Amino acid sequence: MRLYIIRHGEPDYERDCLTDKGRLQAHALAKRLAVQGVDRIFSSPNGRARETAKPTCDMLGLPCAIEDWASENYAWRDFHITGPDGTTNWAFLCQNSRLKANPLAMSGRWYEMEDFRDCLNAKGGYERLADASDGFLSRLGYVRENNVYRIHKPNEEKVALFCHGGMGSIILSHMLAIPPVIFWATFDMTHTGVTILDFNHNTDGMTAPSCLVFSDISHIYKENLSTGYFA
Repeated sequence: MRLYIIRHGEPDYERDCLTDKGRLQAHALAKRLAVQGVDRIFSSPNGRARETAKPTCDMLGLPCAIEDWASENYAWRDFHITGPDGTTNWAFLCQNSRLKANPLAMSGRWYEMEDFRDCLNAKGGYERLADASDGFLSRLGYVRENNVYRIHKPNEEKVALFCHGGMGSIILSHMLAIPPVIFWATFDMTHTGVTILDFNHNTDGMTAPSCLVFSDISHIYKENLSTGYFA
């Protein structure tokens, strides 16, 4: 199986939809996925993710199945913090060198780091999304066992999940078995960035996804769109 994890296009967060630029990005992405081929499409229930998925669904004639667990609202609730000036942001979008330098970053107690102690429920939020992503992959034929997956039912499909930067980073750290703080301090997902995970069908019946590309935006270059990144 090839799993495409795709962040939404440039958003209007207040209205939970795409900007004009975001819609151009979504159409550029649809052209790319139409060439590569996708067999099944899933999306977060948030409007900006569903609107990003729609051009691909229309071009390929595929339905879009909504995955409530992939909503950014739940991840934001558990992982946002409020700064001294009253502004809010993801807890893991702080100075990445400070995150990596913390001795807890590589431990199973990362949620005890100062940067995460003010979150509503960083540990529980991570565990919820990890469990939900396990359930999603189990339905696709891959059952989590520790840091790898048992191939319950080999799947030759290309599956796309349209989601978000925050929750996407959380589930990717889990799927790839990379300590979450190290992942968050190293990788970031841009608008309509395509991450592709390959689940190889090994003869021993076990698999661990390989990351073929991360947050790729070659479709943006092809359509001569601005590559400026906005978080």
